[in-house]
Amino acid sequence: MKIKNGFRITWKTSRNLPIEYFILANVHFEGRVIGHLAGRPIRETVVDGDGLRYRFVGVAPRDQRGRFDVQSLQTGEWIVQPGLVYAQNPKLTSAEGADRAA
Repeated sequence: MKIKNGFRITWKTSRNLPIEYFILANVHFEGRVIGHLAGRPIRETVVDGDGLRYRFVGVAPRDQRGRFDVQSLQTGEWIVQPGLVYAQNPKLTSAEGADRAA
């Protein structure tokens, strides 16, 4: 499975896209706790509604206005509240998610 990100971030377009486009919502957390941020545990893996799995890769930096700096995201990386960055990991994708049409 090839890792895809829904948006190609460029200097011309990224400033106009809402931050919400880069946030994974309705995820559930799996795996062991590997740290804490803002009093909440950081889990090593999250799973979205399609069964795609993402692994923790860091904390999302902020821009000058205090918003998430989405330009710092790499292909396949997404923000999970309260500001964690998770990268799609095709090796961890469940069988259900792997069978869905692209």
